[in-house]
Amino acid sequence: MKKTDMISREMALKILKDSGCNNDVIAHCIAVSELAVDIAGKFSLREEHPDMKLIELGGLLHDLGRARTHGIAHAIEGVAIARELGLDKHLTEIIKRHIGAGISTEEAVRLGLPEDDYMPRTIEEKIVAHADNLTVGTRRITLDERIAMMTEKGIDIESINRVKALADEIGIQ
Repeated sequence: MKKTDMISREMALKILKDSGCNNDVIAHCIAVSELAVDIAGKFSLREEHPDMKLIELGGLLHDLGRARTHGIAHAIEGVAIARELGLDKHLTEIIKRHIGAGISTEEAVRLGLPEDDYMPRTIEEKIVAHADNLTVGTRRITLDERIAMMTEKGIDIESINRVKALADEIGIQ
C-alpha cells in the first residue's frame, strides 16, 4: 500500500492549515487540485492512466512550502515539510517539480536553489505543474494568459517555451 492511500483529501487540507498556509494559498491549492483531476480524467481517452489519487493530493500539497516563503524556494521548503511529515516520495516529487514547467539544474544554481533537477518527469508531476500554470489564485486562465504574464515579468524565453511544450504534451490548453 502506498502512503498516498493512507492520506485523505481532508488530511492534506489539514497539513496545509497546520503548516501555516493562509486561506488564499489553500484555496489556490484546492483549485489546482480540481483542475489537475479534470485534466487527468481526459487521459482515460489515451493510453496513459495517471494515478488520480496522487494527482489530487499532489495538487493540494504542491504549494505546501508557501507556509514558509512565497519566493521560488517555496518548492524546496515544501519538500522539507513533506519529508518532516513522512509523506510519500511521489508527493514530495510533485512538490519539488511543480514550478512552471520545471527548472533545470543549471537554472536552479542561477536562481540560488540547491543544485538539483526540478523538471517534472512523471505524468502526475506534469499534470500538476500544468494545472498550476493554468491557475491564478482560484481562477483558471488560458495558456496565452500565462505566457503573457510570464513575458510581463521578464521570464526568459527558455522557460516560456517549456511551459508551451508542457501544454502541448499534456494536450490541454
